[in-house]
Amino acid sequence: MSAWTAFASVAAFATGAMLAGWAWQVRTRNAGIVDVIWSAGVGVSAVLHGVLGDGATWPRVLVATLGALWGLRLATHLARRVLGEQEDGRYAALRAYWNGDQRRFLALFLAQAALIVLFSVPFWIAARNPVDGLTPWSVLAIATWLLAVGGESLADRQLGAHRADPGQRGRTCRRGLWRWSRHPNYFFEWLHWFTYVFLAIGGGVAGVLASLAGPALMLAMLYRVSGIPYSEAQALRSRGDDYRDYQRTTSAFFPWFPRDAATPPADTTRRSR
Repeated sequence: MSAWTAFASVAAFATGAMLAGWAWQVRTRNAGIVDVIWSAGVGVSAVLHGVLGDGATWPRVLVATLGALWGLRLATHLARRVLGEQEDGRYAALRAYWNGDQRRFLALFLAQAALIVLFSVPFWIAARNPVDGLTPWSVLAIATWLLAVGGESLADRQLGAHRADPGQRGRTCRRGLWRWSRHPNYFFEWLHWFTYVFLAIGGGVAGVLASLAGPALMLAMLYRVSGIPYSEAQALRSRGDDYRDYQRTTSAFFPWFPRDAATPPADTTRRSR
C-alpha cells in the first residue's frame, strides 16, 4: 500500500473526528475533548498503518496492537476527566483570552488533526520493517512500551488519588512518582515513543533516524508548546506559592532526586534536560 493512501486515510479520519469534536465543544463549551480525540486518533492511526503497511507481519501487528492499546488507555483516562469535570483550566483560560471565538477553536482542533498525521509517521516507518519474527529489538520495544505505559498509568492513578482527597484540595501532588518529577506522566508519554524507534530497527538507518521524529516531536510539544508551559501556568494560577515551592524542589521532567526546599531557586527546566 502506498504512503499516500496510508497518510490520506489517517488525515481523513483525523479531520472528521476533530470536526465532530469541535461541534461537540460548541454545544458543551468544553474544549478538553480535543485531547481525548487526539489520543484516540493517534491510536487509530497506528491500526491503519499496521493494516496498510507493507512490512513484515510481526512489526505490523506490534505497531497496530501497541499503538491502539496506548491510545485506548490514554483516551479512556482523559474522557473520564473531560466528561466528569468542568473544562480544564488551560482551555478555560484560552476561551477567556479568545473571547470564545469559535474560529480559533476550530483552528485548534484542526491543528490537532494535523498533529495526528505527524505523530503517525513513526508507525508508518515501523510498519514497513521487513524483518519478521520476534527479535531482540522487538523485545526491547515491548519492554519499553510496558515500562512507559505502566509508568504513565501509575502517575495518573497517583494524581487521581490526590485530587480525590478532600484534605489535599488546593495543594500540589507530591506523592509517588510526583515526588521525583513535576510531570512524570509527560516523561513516560515521551518514553513511550521510543517503542516505535526500536520496532523500526531492521528497516534501514534512514528509517530509524526518521522514527526518532516521534520522541523528538513529543519532547518539543511537551517542553515548549502544549505540555509543561500551559500546565504550569495553570498550576501557578490555582496553587500559587505551593506550586512555586514545588518548582524549586522538583525536577521539571526527567525523574530526579528532590532538592532541599532551602536550596536557592534554580532553572529547573534547564537542569532536568
